[in-house]
Amino acid sequence: MINSASRPLKVKFILPALTEATGPYWRPIKYSLFPPLGLATLAAYLYPDDCAVIVDEHVEKLTLDDAPDLVVIQVYITNAYRAYRIADHYRGIGAFVCLGGLHVTSLPDEAAVHADAVFAGPGEQTFPQFLKDFRAGKPERIYCSTAGRTLERVPPIRRDLIRRNYYLVPNSIVVTRGCPQHCDFCYKDAFFQGGRGFYTQRVDDALKEIERLPGRHLYFLDDHLLGDQRFAEGLFEGMKGMKRVFQGAATVDSVLRGNLIERAAEAGLRSIFVGFETLTPGNLKRSNKRQNLGRDYKAVADRLHSLGIMINGSFVFGMDDDGNDVFRRTVDWAIDHGITTATFHIMTPYPGTQLHARMVREGRMLTRDWNLYDTRHVVYRPAILKPEALKAGYDWAYREFYRWGSIARAALQHGTKKHQAKHFFYASGWKKFEPLWDLVIRLRQLTRATPLLEGVLSRVTRGNAEGVVETSVENRAEILTQITM
Repeated sequence: MINSASRPLKVKFILPALTEATGPYWRPIKYSLFPPLGLATLAAYLYPDDCAVIVDEHVEKLTLDDAPDLVVIQVYITNAYRAYRIADHYRGIGAFVCLGGLHVTSLPDEAAVHADAVFAGPGEQTFPQFLKDFRAGKPERIYCSTAGRTLERVPPIRRDLIRRNYYLVPNSIVVTRGCPQHCDFCYKDAFFQGGRGFYTQRVDDALKEIERLPGRHLYFLDDHLLGDQRFAEGLFEGMKGMKRVFQGAATVDSVLRGNLIERAAEAGLRSIFVGFETLTPGNLKRSNKRQNLGRDYKAVADRLHSLGIMINGSFVFGMDDDGNDVFRRTVDWAIDHGITTATFHIMTPYPGTQLHARMVREGRMLTRDWNLYDTRHVVYRPAILKPEALKAGYDWAYREFYRWGSIARAALQHGTKKHQAKHFFYASGWKKFEPLWDLVIRLRQLTRATPLLEGVLSRVTRGNAEGVVETSVENRAEILTQITM
């Protein structure tokens, strides 16, 4: 190993392409949404004279003809094999290779075969210690994040290393870590074992990070933006005068509890990811998703729609109480309640989760081919459904929900013409204009679509109350035609 204390480091951060980004389900726009903030966060701990690059293989070609001193690779389950090949290459030419991320935390022994050092859990506490050890020539083989987890005094993300024009949403941001809930199927729950499972930035630090971002649109990638009421109240109060529009994620119970969702809407929340997951109470109990038990899903949809907030609903197929009717029931419910976009999943028992442990005990796992753990393939034996029926039902649900007739039917569930038009434009734009999105991506013009996104996310109000400026459907269409000019 080089004497790394004697000169600046050459560091290469890599996000290998997920398997699905190279397969038949690949949608270039889906994999061009957000930059790899985790790697940019770790890069902030380098010295100012260190030379660093971030390569996201979803949006650019990864070249292997360089010779960095240090290679840091982020590993998810469906890019694990690709990550290991890259790691083996760089180790073969003498680079020091670090692996971290969800999959590494779940299976550190597997990852360690391909790495000089592995990281388990979030890296804000362990990566600075590793760099100190590495510069001293005495790095450890494994770094585990347990005690002392905090987001205080975390340096600003190295956004200068992110190629903004490669992403539709370069203004993505994370202001919390983890989730206060503990669902049996959640991969993130295993990632935060051994220490604090949910913690936040200081409100002032979060607001400073927002102020550094240009434009109006933001996307909070936090698992549960409303998870800490005091933090969220302070964040939304501080954002009220910023004239931002933003998207995020929250749970069913947090939408119904108190007036936090109203504060979020006042601050600029226009679209939210909600984990409905299943319409069957027995599935919720078995999955330890107690925050959804006894909740009125219709009330969630009605409350969000009354605030002009679009819903991206998440639904899981293949839980133990699911029969052949689950696909039609779920899709019909989503359409009849005006869900703007839906994300469907085949239940996938990720290693390290309680669900996976139960499936192993019951002898129900069918494969350890990590390339298939993408929530699009059946990797376990369902309790009621046949594996082929589960796969066919999943495929049908996507086709049915995003038919033109279904999009129009869901849009008509809203009470105003403006909200109906907003729903129709957003849902169809996300799923029905793939050739146009592909062209925009090839031309590296995604940032020119930002005004379109901001226009669609503009507030829907009755009578244009409070002086809110609306963007008409005609103007949005005009913006869309200008993207490729």
